[in-house]
Amino acid sequence: MSKKRVIVVTDGDLVAGRTVQVAARNIGARFISLTTGNPTPILGSEVVNLIKQTPSDLVVIMVDDKGKNGPGKGETVFKHVAEDPDIDVIGAVAVASNTAFTEGVKVDCSVTCEGAVIDGPVNKLGIPERKGHKFLEGDTVDIINNLDIPVVIGTGDTGKMDFADDYHKGAPITTKALLEILNRSEKDK
Repeated sequence: MSKKRVIVVTDGDLVAGRTVQVAARNIGARFISLTTGNPTPILGSEVVNLIKQTPSDLVVIMVDDKGKNGPGKGETVFKHVAEDPDIDVIGAVAVASNTAFTEGVKVDCSVTCEGAVIDGPVNKLGIPERKGHKFLEGDTVDIINNLDIPVVIGTGDTGKMDFADDYHKGAPITTKALLEILNRSEKDK
């Protein structure tokens, strides 16, 4: 049995859930809607089982700490999924939030609210951070520093960014972030 390829999005509210569902469909992936919640409503072991039962080999899940500093439910689920030997987490969409006192994560690139792919992080609105700002801050991103995630793409708040990522518009920013992960993971093979 080949490993399931998984992309993790570090957001979980209902608007983000609808957006990720549309974006996953746009790239031909299966979205596990039971991971939608703020915080993540199910355990890591349950998420792993759902991933393994999914007929698709490309799966998108969500994880969310609901603003909690330090490891929360979402980060615990992320770690559980990433450490499962039958799952290959090919990348993460690191979602910026206004959470204080986070370590933050270095991103390979970010997708701005205007759909541009840039080096460096963006803020919650999807606006590029000032020059010299190296880390994307969010409540569920710090765990990425402790895991071997090959591609990390930053975005502003999933499904929002002043309607730039609205699921009614086809979730263009999240879709672009997922495609960036797919393209970069294919190049690494």
